[in-house]
Amino acid sequence: MKGRSLLSALLIASLLIVLVLASGYKTAQAANKTGEGEAAAAFTPKVVQQTKFGKVKGYKDEVHNTLIWKGVPYGGPTSGAQRWKKPTDPKPWKGELNATKDGDVAIQAGPNGATGSESALNLDIYRPANHKQNLPVMVFIHGGNNQGGGSGEIAGNSLVNDIDAIFVSVNYRLGPLGFNPLPALHTGDPLEDSGNYALLDIAKSLDWVKENIGYFGGDAGNVTVSGFSAGGRDVMAMLASPIFKDKFDKAISFSGGMTIADKTDSAKVFAKAIAPLAVQDGKKKTEEEAYRWLLTPGSDVKKYLYSIPAEKLAGLMGNASIRMSVFPHLYNDGVVLPKEGFDTTVYNSVPLLMLTGEQEFSLFARSDRYFADSVSSGAINTHPDKVAEYNFVNRYGGQLYSLFNVEESARAMKPHYPADIYGVEIEFGSDPYVAGEAMAAYGSFHGVFMPLLNTASQNYKDLAGDGYSSAGAKQLSVIFQKYIGNFLKTGNPNGDDLVTWKAWTEENAAAGQSILKLDANRDRAIVYMSNKEFTYEDVLQAMDNDHTISAESKQALVSQVLNGRWFSQRLDEKYNNPSLWVE
Repeated sequence: MKGRSLLSALLIASLLIVLVLASGYKTAQAANKTGEGEAAAAFTPKVVQQTKFGKVKGYKDEVHNTLIWKGVPYGGPTSGAQRWKKPTDPKPWKGELNATKDGDVAIQAGPNGATGSESALNLDIYRPANHKQNLPVMVFIHGGNNQGGGSGEIAGNSLVNDIDAIFVSVNYRLGPLGFNPLPALHTGDPLEDSGNYALLDIAKSLDWVKENIGYFGGDAGNVTVSGFSAGGRDVMAMLASPIFKDKFDKAISFSGGMTIADKTDSAKVFAKAIAPLAVQDGKKKTEEEAYRWLLTPGSDVKKYLYSIPAEKLAGLMGNASIRMSVFPHLYNDGVVLPKEGFDTTVYNSVPLLMLTGEQEFSLFARSDRYFADSVSSGAINTHPDKVAEYNFVNRYGGQLYSLFNVEESARAMKPHYPADIYGVEIEFGSDPYVAGEAMAAYGSFHGVFMPLLNTASQNYKDLAGDGYSSAGAKQLSVIFQKYIGNFLKTGNPNGDDLVTWKAWTEENAAAGQSILKLDANRDRAIVYMSNKEFTYEDVLQAMDNDHTISAESKQALVSQVLNGRWFSQRLDEKYNNPSLWVE
C-alpha cells in the first residue's frame, strides 16, 4: 500500500514537472516570438498615424519620398480666457484630423496688417517614407525676433532623407502675446507670472514630442532641440532654464547667442508701447497717465489688457531688428529663467552645436533705416561714400555678431558646462566668382546655412540667386548635412570621411583649433579647423583705427546703426551710446 502511494506520488510529481516544463517552454516560445516581433517591428509608412489625442492624416511628398503631417495640435487654445496662460493639452478628436495643409501661424504683424491666429500651438512633422524605426528627432524653433515667422521657415521634405532623421517644426506664441511682463497679468502661478509664455509653449511642444513621436517612428530618447536666430536664442535660454531639464538630449543654436531681458525694465517698454491704445480706448487722458496705470497690478488693468484685440497687440513694438530694448523678451523671472541669466552655474548640459555666418550683420545693415534712401536709389552699391559706410558696419557688425553667436557663448558657458560644445562658422558666400554677385553682396549672411541644410529651401532664392548651385557648394551641403546627421544620432558630429571637428575648449582655442570653418570654391568644399582671429576688444580697436570713412560718418554709424544690438553692450559702453531702454 505504501509502495503504491509512493509510486503514485512519484507519477504525479513527474507529471507536474512535465507540465511545468511544457508551460515554461510555451512561455519561452511566446517570449521569443514577442522578442522576434519587437526586433522585427518597423514603422509602417502610412499617411494616417495615431497620436495621444487622435489620428492625423498627412500626405506623401513623392518627389522627396517623404511623409509629412502639418498643423498637428500640441496645445489647446491660447485666446480668450487662455490668453497669457500656460498652454493646455489639445482637446482629443474623433476620426482623422486633416494634417495636409499648413497650420495657423501665431498672430503677427505683416505688411498688410496682422496675419495668423491667436491660437496656433501646432507643429509640422517630416520623416522619410521608409520602414525605419527609432529615428533621431530634430525639433526646430523658427526665427523672427520672437515677433514673426512660422514653422515653415525650414521645410524638412529633402532634409529628413539626407540626415536620416525626423524633423519637427514648431509654431509658438509671438510678440506681446508670447512674452509679456506686465504685473497685472500675474495669476499666482510661477510659470505664468514669468511672462515667458512662448517658452512655456516650446516646453509643451517638447512634452508632446516625447509622448507622441514614437507613433511616427521617432526615438523619444534621442531628441535634439534646434533653432535659428531668435529660435537659436530660445534654445540657448532652454539650456539655462530649470523647466527644460530632461526635455531634450542635444541642442543646436543656429545664429543664436546669449541674450536675456530684465523683467522690470521690460515692463516699462511694454507699458509705453500699450499706453497710446489705452488713451485711444478712453482708459486714461494722457499717455503718461496710461503708462503709470499699465505698470500697476490692478484687476482693471488686467481686464483692459484682455480686451485689446490681438491684431492691435501684434502690431506693437515692430521693427525690433535684433534690439532687445525695442521688444524685450526672455525675462530673468527667477523661475523659467534664472535671475542671473546666462551667468548661471547650472545648465542643462547636453551636447551643444553652435553656428554662425561670418557676415551675420549684412542683412540688418542693409535694412537699417540709416541706409533706406541709399538702398532705394542704388547708392549703397555705387556711391563711394555709401559703399564705404556699408562696408564699415558690415565688416565690424559681422565680426561682433559672429563672436556673439559662438565664441563668446562657448567661453562663458564652458566652465559650468561639462558636455561637449562644438562651434562652426560658415565663410561661404563672399566671393562673387564662386557665389555670384547677388549673394556676394551679403556674403555669409544671417541664415546662410539654410540652403545647405535643406537643399529644397527657397527662402533665400531672391537673395542668393544661383549661389548654391556650384559643385563646391553642393559638396559643402553634403558635408554639412553629414555633420548634422551624425550629431543628431550620437551627439558627436564626426565621421570617418569628415575633417575632425574638435570640441570647443580653452586649450583648443589657444591652439587655434576651436571652430570648424566651412567654405567652398567652385569645384569643391573647403573644411578646416581654426579659430576666431580676433577678440571683441580687437574689433573695437580696429574700428578706432579705421579711416575708410570720415569721423562724422563713424560716429553716426556707431550711435545709430551698430548701437543697442544683441551683441553691442561693450560697444555701447566704449562709445557712450545712450541707452535705448525706457528710463
